[in-house]
Amino acid sequence: MDITFYSLGAAGEVTGSRHVLEVDGRSFLIDCGAFQGSRAEADRKNRNLGIPVDRIESVILTHGHYDHCGLLPVLAKQGYTGNIYATPASRDLASLIMMDSAKIQARDAEYLRKQARKRGEKFDWQPLFSEADVVDVSNQMVTVSYNRPVYIGDGVKLEFFDAGHILGSAMAMITVKKGGEEVRVLCSGDLGRPGKPIIRDPDTKLPAADYLVLESTYGDRRHDTAGNAMEKLAAAANRTAEKRGRIIIPAFAIERTQELVYYFHLLTDEGRIPEIPIYVDSPMAVNATTIFQVHPECYGEDIHEAFIRHHKNPFGFNSLHFTTSVDESKALNGRKGPLIIISADGMCEAGRIQHHLIHSIGDPNTTILTVGYMAENTLGRRIRNKEAEVKIHGQWFMRRAEVEEINAFSAHADYAEAGEWLGALDTSRLKRIFLVHGEPKAQAAFKRYLAGKGYGDPEIVRYGGTYGLS
Repeated sequence: MDITFYSLGAAGEVTGSRHVLEVDGRSFLIDCGAFQGSRAEADRKNRNLGIPVDRIESVILTHGHYDHCGLLPVLAKQGYTGNIYATPASRDLASLIMMDSAKIQARDAEYLRKQARKRGEKFDWQPLFSEADVVDVSNQMVTVSYNRPVYIGDGVKLEFFDAGHILGSAMAMITVKKGGEEVRVLCSGDLGRPGKPIIRDPDTKLPAADYLVLESTYGDRRHDTAGNAMEKLAAAANRTAEKRGRIIIPAFAIERTQELVYYFHLLTDEGRIPEIPIYVDSPMAVNATTIFQVHPECYGEDIHEAFIRHHKNPFGFNSLHFTTSVDESKALNGRKGPLIIISADGMCEAGRIQHHLIHSIGDPNTTILTVGYMAENTLGRRIRNKEAEVKIHGQWFMRRAEVEEINAFSAHADYAEAGEWLGALDTSRLKRIFLVHGEPKAQAAFKRYLAGKGYGDPEIVRYGGTYGLS
């Protein structure tokens, strides 16, 4: 057997996951994600998939986050007509995210076109894909439930296991058989954390793999505990209530928003915070919450017990309001505090969160609460770094708002949690670990940590570097 692994994204960086497993010259693409960063760099990288579509036999989608699914419409637009395998929840969430991206790109193009026209300049930028392209690629998605092996090519078997990252997220076990030989490659996708609300812990009952492709986003960091996060949330909410200010929370519409709603619900029920109006200002988050409600097969036991059996709506309570229209969103900026606004995009690179920041970033009574990973060169990273002045929609704004970080909400395992997960696996056949999806500093630290745990010499994957698997 001739098996080669290489990466076309998330190699020495965190976003834009695209990995390829070649079996006797046949290519199987694992994720097809968009790069997120500065606008110019993202546009350049996202227009180049790095692989001719006619070489791809099948596509495997580990989960529905934009940096893993965002370029699937580009793949279809360039001529890929084969199957895209995903769990049922991942299919629904990915379709939602891709459609939202198509709408945002169309709005951005129109806005930038108008601005260029005012300056008397020519504007020829085109969106990566349209809503029609999303419809086309959604029809290519084949759903496969956890623990249900399927053949995706001659002698190539796929089986999904719960990654515990977001709703429907999966680790992909790819088994290649030829003659009497068998090679198993496990791709972690994004590895989740144990003890998270709503979804189950990452699965550890997997067949022994020969090779592991492992994410390393937090290879040099530990997360706060959930209890710590609750304390910080409560403290921020109570301070906000006292000064009648507002909390602005940039949050991904999928998983992070639902988790925040869950925690605010608990804090309100327990009387640890007053009934502050909480607005989820994101049409996609509203739709994603509906998807959460129709996929209870992904829930952990706690949410079944605490909400499904005792409340009609696990993501609803008196203080919570969902806004969908543009007029409702604009009206929030004129409301007096105290109030909490949870809005997408999680890295502040697009969407309604930018408008809320424009109106509130200069207000010292505002707290901007960052609750997730912010990629380099994004607006969210600059705010998290507490830069004194930031550019939004081409204009500079002085930051007078407080900035606070809670790192317990990450859906990615930290280095110790990843080590504990790995220690619970059957590693009797493991020959090598390949590290992807991480910044260089985090990957170097994680490599040392894993080597110290006895896992040999993990390979930090280079963009386009090829690695033979025997």
